[in-house]
Amino acid sequence: MAVTQFNPTCSKTHLHSSQLPFLSRTLPRHRHCTIAPLHRTQQARICCSVAPNEVQVPAVKTSDPKSKPECYGVFCLTYDLRAEEETRSWKKLINIAVSGAAGMIANHLLFKLASGEVFGPDQPIALKLLGSERSIQALEGVAMELEDSLFPLLREVSIGIDPYEVFQDAEWALLIGAKPRGPGMERADLLDINGQIYAAQGRALNAVASRNVKVIVVGNPCNTNALICLKNAPNIPAKNFHALTRLDENRAKCQLALKAGVFYDKVSNVTIWGNHSTTQVPDFLNARIDGLPVKEVVKDQKWLEEEFTEKVQKRGGALIQKWGRSSAASTSVSIVDAIRSLVTPTPEGDWFSSGVYSDGNPYGIAEGIVFSMPCRSKGDGDYELVKDVIFDDYLQQRIAKV
Repeated sequence: MAVTQFNPTCSKTHLHSSQLPFLSRTLPRHRHCTIAPLHRTQQARICCSVAPNEVQVPAVKTSDPKSKPECYGVFCLTYDLRAEEETRSWKKLINIAVSGAAGMIANHLLFKLASGEVFGPDQPIALKLLGSERSIQALEGVAMELEDSLFPLLREVSIGIDPYEVFQDAEWALLIGAKPRGPGMERADLLDINGQIYAAQGRALNAVASRNVKVIVVGNPCNTNALICLKNAPNIPAKNFHALTRLDENRAKCQLALKAGVFYDKVSNVTIWGNHSTTQVPDFLNARIDGLPVKEVVKDQKWLEEEFTEKVQKRGGALIQKWGRSSAASTSVSIVDAIRSLVTPTPEGDWFSSGVYSDGNPYGIAEGIVFSMPCRSKGDGDYELVKDVIFDDYLQQRIAKV
């Protein structure tokens, strides 16, 4: 289970393909190896830092055997993607760090990431999974399921409990882990606990992640946690931090579609202003249904201002009452939507919602906070705030109360 460093003195061992499963079971998991597939008529060449007769030596002990991430099982075997015709055209591997990786949201999300649904069918990925001392065995279970799923694009998986190790070279950081509010817990206490978690993760990202890492904060209160995280990562552009409000946008689209009697792909230009909380403002003024302003399709102003708004604001609580727990699957879908909105160009005339740093915004919203606003992207991971939005007295008053 421990991780230690080896100098790459390569010795060659010729193995038949039938011997590879045995190797993945017996090779100590802290030792990274490289398999360079040759022509199909030749045997695989494995370069390791151990001699052939040392394959089954016991793991080296360290003072803290679970503090560093380790590659898991078959993912310790790093393949040369350029050696095979089918993988030669793939893009450069990207590193994706996920905190709270043993939780329910991550359990849905990780398999979407590994399948290619998020970044595309030619984008290999490495998953870096962050857990806690209590969840380390569950993380191993997650890695086992990923291993058994045989995702071609999933080339590396590592698990650990130290963010300074897990976030190393991360290009995307999906921060899901947070302490939920328990019975009798004051909101201030929850903010203090999660504030410490996200301050520490911000410092770790600042120290070891890619300088252009994109960070999506999911753990609640996500706006506050995102602000704490970015303030502790001064070397990373504040613009790179997002608080997830895409789930609220999706909920708003669903309610508008139901009211209008259309499928939800006809609903566009929906903005969530403010926080992922019951103070959020779902914007029906700028939203469109089949290209028309919502107010021209749904003429019930009272429903829009009262029932629609309240349904979106309290949808999470209503789901908990029905389901007995907070949303996980729909949250993971909204994370996928949020990422894809940043890595694919926004359709002409449309936009998406994200909680972003408010400095320089054109709406008169206070600076120095994380606030959900309408965004557009060219598909390069960056975004710009939408300027062609309209405000009426009702919308301005609601936003001012957030």
